[in-house]
Order: sequence, then C-alpha cells, then structure tokens
Amino acid sequence: MAQWELVKRDVRDQLGEGACWSPRDRAFYWVDILAPALNRLSLEDGRVVRWAMPEPLGWVVRRSAGGLIGGFQSGVAEIRLDPLVITPIVDPEPHLPGNRMNDGKADAQGRIWFGTMDMAEEADTGALYRLDSDRRWTRLDDGYRVTNGPAFSLDGQWLYHSDTARRTIYRFALAPDGSVADRQPFIRFGDDDGYPDGMTVDAAGGLWVAHWGGGRISRFAPDGTLDRSIALPAQQITNMAFAGDDLDRLFVTSAAKGLPDSEHDGGLFEVESGAIGLPSHEYAG
Repeated sequence: MAQWELVKRDVRDQLGEGACWSPRDRAFYWVDILAPALNRLSLEDGRVVRWAMPEPLGWVVRRSAGGLIGGFQSGVAEIRLDPLVITPIVDPEPHLPGNRMNDGKADAQGRIWFGTMDMAEEADTGALYRLDSDRRWTRLDDGYRVTNGPAFSLDGQWLYHSDTARRTIYRFALAPDGSVADRQPFIRFGDDDGYPDGMTVDAAGGLWVAHWGGGRISRFAPDGTLDRSIALPAQQITNMAFAGDDLDRLFVTSAAKGLPDSEHDGGLFEVESGAIGLPSHEYAG
C-alpha cells in the first residue's frame, strides 16, 4: 500500500482518540470523545461497529477479566459490549465537574495511567493518575492544561507524558512500584510542529507521537532526537497503536473538530511505518 490508507471513508470522528489493539478480539478499538462513541474495527472482516456512549469517553484499555475499562468524564468504568453495560469504578475528580478524561494506557504490571483536563481547555486543572489493580488510585502530578500520552520506555524506566497546550513531552523516572520522580522536559514542539498528542513506543524503543495541528506522526529515538516523520492528509492527528498478529500494522486516529468538511479530517488511517510495535497490556483489576 501507499504510506497511508484511509481505512473507512464513511467513518468520521469529531475527536478520535484512545487507540487500543485487542489481540483477544482481533480488533482495533478507538473512541470519538465528542460524539461520544466507541468504535471497533474488526481485522477479521474489516467491519466497523460504533456504540453511542452516555458521556464523553477519552480512552479504553483491555481488561484481563474480559471487556474493557474506559475513562469517562465522570470517572473510570467497566465496559461490556453486546449488550452494552457500563459499571462505574471510581471518580478521582468529583470536585471538578468541568474536567474529563483525555488519554490512558495500561502498563506491564496491569495498572492504568491516565490524565484529565478542563473540557474548555482554559484552566490548568488536569492531572496525571495511576489506577492500581486493587482499584486504588494515586494522583501523581497536576497543573496540566491538556494531558496526553502516556507511554512507557522499552526498559520500563521512563514514563512519557505530555501537556499538549505547552507543546511539551515530559519524561519521568518510573520506579517498579509505580512511583514517579524527576519530571523533565524531554521533547518540545516548535510552532511549525503543531502540538504533541497521543504516543506509543515501538519494539526498538522509538517513541511515536501524533502531531495535532501538524498533519503528521513522528518517531523519536530513545534519546529524544527526531528520527523520521510521516505526513498525513488530516490536520489534527490524535493517537495511534500498533495492531495485527505481528504488530506491524499502525492505525492512526484524527479529529474533524473545528474544521470544514473534508475527505480525510476525522478519518482513521493505516500507516506503513516500517516499525514493529510492542504488545498492548491489560488492566489486571
């Protein structure tokens, strides 16, 4: 195929996010935060199924006991499909009704890392959290305008997490017990780069980052230097995940929010990256 392919011409997301590969279902899941909706692309037959959600949904991860875990505006919840059943787990921010979840991911220990943000993108009320398998949560960092990521280095020693509004990807030292320390700016985007959005790490340790407003994805070497970029025909690229039996298929989400109607903005793309991904992890709780 060409370097990119529009997967489904009839699927358009206002704010595509939450890229998640499920080998159990042989399906790629992603969300439309603003619809709100949950999407599933079957790699068996190419069919897309879309479920309406009751409120903004920022991310989904697989659950080891079956089903999914989702980050809703009102907190974290279990999601069962066919039929759809949503069961709340925890809300870490009942005092911030104007906040919502924005991005989240499970680590190798079965914990979920997720961020929150002000829906209006005006206040620095976003925070970084960790949800452990016993369903206890910890607030790890705060003061964010728009949280994004997270991602984990190949050796597990670093956590990557962004404040998109500040055009900065931070790197934290990550301990085995899930504590983080020594937050440092790792990659800064310039005006021509757009804003750093969702991220994932490949099997060689490269950090892939979506460029909101930059119309591309980029790979950064483990030391933070730019390795390569792949241009896409959508302006607002939001997230990505490696999928398929060999983790060699890279699916990329985008957003049509605030843009005139077009063929590509808000579309789901499959990109020929030349890279192999890492296995996705499940929530152990």
